[in-house]
Amino acid sequence: MLLRATLLTFCLATPALADFEQTLSDHILPGYAAFATSTQELADAAAKDCKADGLKPAFNAAYDAWLGVQHLRFGPAEADGLSVAIAFWPDPKGSGAKAQRALLLGDPAQLSPEHFPDQSVAARGLTGLERLLYPAEPLPADPCALIKATTLDLARMAKIINDNWINTYSKTVLTAGDLGNTTFQTRPEVRQTLFTQVVAALEFDKDTRLARPLGTFDKPRPERAEAVASGRSQRNVLLSLQALRAMVVTLTPDAPLTLAGFDRAIKLAETLDDPSFAGVATPQGHLKVEILQQAISALTDTVVSELGPELDVGVGFNAADGD
Repeated sequence: MLLRATLLTFCLATPALADFEQTLSDHILPGYAAFATSTQELADAAAKDCKADGLKPAFNAAYDAWLGVQHLRFGPAEADGLSVAIAFWPDPKGSGAKAQRALLLGDPAQLSPEHFPDQSVAARGLTGLERLLYPAEPLPADPCALIKATTLDLARMAKIINDNWINTYSKTVLTAGDLGNTTFQTRPEVRQTLFTQVVAALEFDKDTRLARPLGTFDKPRPERAEAVASGRSQRNVLLSLQALRAMVVTLTPDAPLTLAGFDRAIKLAETLDDPSFAGVATPQGHLKVEILQQAISALTDTVVSELGPELDVGVGFNAADGD
């Protein structure tokens, strides 16, 4: 309640053009709060019982919450590489599994709350925890201590991000253009940053989440999909699209082609019926994922041509550059 009141005070103090204020209040802050809550519940569950089967529901709830904010690659989530540590993927060299094996067989002191944040980002976060809860082969040692360390670290990182948004970065965003704000010297800079997040996330869905398992028609690579072990590959794309659509709605109600494009891509993702993208190994399954990829590509073009002008954002930017 106090946070809402504080946010309302800031919003009333800003100019009449209300665009990103609603994105902050209705999308960013609730999203990070949900992620912080879900990771703390996951850590609490692991502290009571670290058996994999019992932790899977809490793990998936935390992963779902992360997909609600994963596209926000600016601000507190990018400080100290937190977003990378939360979800280190892709990992083409398998460095995460190697680092985890060393932790499982190494000095237990490395797993303490004081030392675990210094371990390789490839061994931590949601992707690290997935390998422990859904192992492809028997683990070389009891994973309980590492599971507890990983969940505590996740909750710690989520709390840092959430607290920083609440305590400092919200004000940084809401006071864009004010004297002394060196992060956002004008209000359009905030809109451009948020617009960039949408485009970059769509490109990641298309070029990484879908292109990696698609490979080529002659050589599909389903094993390269995200979250294969937990069967979340399709779900991650769907949740990403849903989160991005929700964010766009908070930015402007006047982007009908963009929203229609999201609706088409979301429907395709919902009806794909291919949880781990194993179907790309078949001609029919490959074609279905390609159609989804093409829909996201068309949606990206629509976002640039319709949403960009609606937000008064120039096209001279590189989406991969974040803000």
